[in-house]
Amino acid sequence: MLVNMYSSNEMDCVDKLYRGECKVAVYGAGYVGLGIAAVLLRKDLQLILVDVNEEKLSRIANGIVPHIEETVVNEIRRGLMKGLITVTSDGVKASRESCVKIVTVPIYLDWLLKNIDYSAFRSVLMSIAKGLKRGDLVIIESSVPPGTTIEIAKPILEEYSGLRVEHDFYLAYSPERVYVGRIVKDIEENYPKVVGGIGPLSLEIASKFYERICRRGVVRASNTTVAEFEKIAEGIYRDVNIALANQLALACMYLGIDYYEVMSIANTQPYCNLHQPGPGVGGFCIPIYPYFAVNKLLEKKYYLDLVVKARSINEAMPHVVVKLIEALYLRNISKPNEVKTAILGVAFRGDIDDSRLSPSHDIIALLKARGIENIVAHDPYVSGDDVLKRLNVELTNNIEYALRDSDLVIVTTRHSIYRKLGISKILEYSGKKPLIMDTVNVLIKDTDYDKFVVLGRGPVFGLNNNM
Repeated sequence: MLVNMYSSNEMDCVDKLYRGECKVAVYGAGYVGLGIAAVLLRKDLQLILVDVNEEKLSRIANGIVPHIEETVVNEIRRGLMKGLITVTSDGVKASRESCVKIVTVPIYLDWLLKNIDYSAFRSVLMSIAKGLKRGDLVIIESSVPPGTTIEIAKPILEEYSGLRVEHDFYLAYSPERVYVGRIVKDIEENYPKVVGGIGPLSLEIASKFYERICRRGVVRASNTTVAEFEKIAEGIYRDVNIALANQLALACMYLGIDYYEVMSIANTQPYCNLHQPGPGVGGFCIPIYPYFAVNKLLEKKYYLDLVVKARSINEAMPHVVVKLIEALYLRNISKPNEVKTAILGVAFRGDIDDSRLSPSHDIIALLKARGIENIVAHDPYVSGDDVLKRLNVELTNNIEYALRDSDLVIVTTRHSIYRKLGISKILEYSGKKPLIMDTVNVLIKDTDYDKFVVLGRGPVFGLNNNM
């Protein structure tokens, strides 16, 4: 039987939290942090939201919640009205005033050099440690390289607090397993919560915390490294399978057949789950996780060659898309600077407003490198994009404006709005006869048009001779 660090007649931090006698602090007010905060507020818990961006915190405090999920926005606003939320950039103060601390601040990757950057993560942990008290629970939800909790978090928390884990405070790792756009439902209903403790006491108290939130229950990992690596493995699984889909899709184009027909038939076999192809893989999850694993395993002198190959295939897809456009269109253009191009989709995934590491950025940059300067990007959700600003590309949510006078149309995101868009409407808005490249198979082919190409769907005239 586990012996709690509290005395027999003393409540633990989870009991105190649910009795309103202490607060939970969420470190990081991004997509995941706000989603977790919303779930906790649905339990009417007292919550401190911590972030270094004071401008963002000010907007949140005034009910301007930067999140695409309506439930998250509504719960944050409800929490503000009920006086359940405090926002602060002072992580030490938040730690002193809370008994449960949840870390959602990301570990970054230098995309050029592929080096892992722990600086923001370490800074948060030092802040927490300086306010850490006996009996507190620290939970890391950020996606991290395997071994991070025991090798980085534990030493920092112990050194800067003067306390010992499993003796004075609890430390656990529980990966966020959410899909932006349905975060609340994923946490509460869709998936069991994976929890790994730094020791048996930490595992027990962290499991108790999540069992009150997650209806699918808790899966207890034997240690924090198992819990860390299972999250990374989930992302790698998807990345490898997307790479396979992309190669098979290109093979189908060369064979003059339809990958989507092949996929549909193949997936009637229960052991086959071919994924959808696309112009690349974006976001701060799937493209990043393989490098967390590769870098860590290189320290152990083990090379994840399949993982690296899959990543290289997916990172090359914007180049493949542009090479297709070159073969089918640009090779006949003498003045590329006169080509008007419409990019439909800036977000890395459909029906969200997150454009981080979006393949559309690379496609645009590659087109610019080929002399195509007149580019307009459309997205119904993304209202601002720093990469597009640096590339001097206009962003609009007016699709008719984006398509006007276009010579080249490239669909890069599976937004629902594009699933309702027919070829005839694109031709009407364009007023010309553009090459239409659908890299995500969403457009409605409501008219015969010989300059319409879908990634993965053959035959494509002239492809074999020009790729």
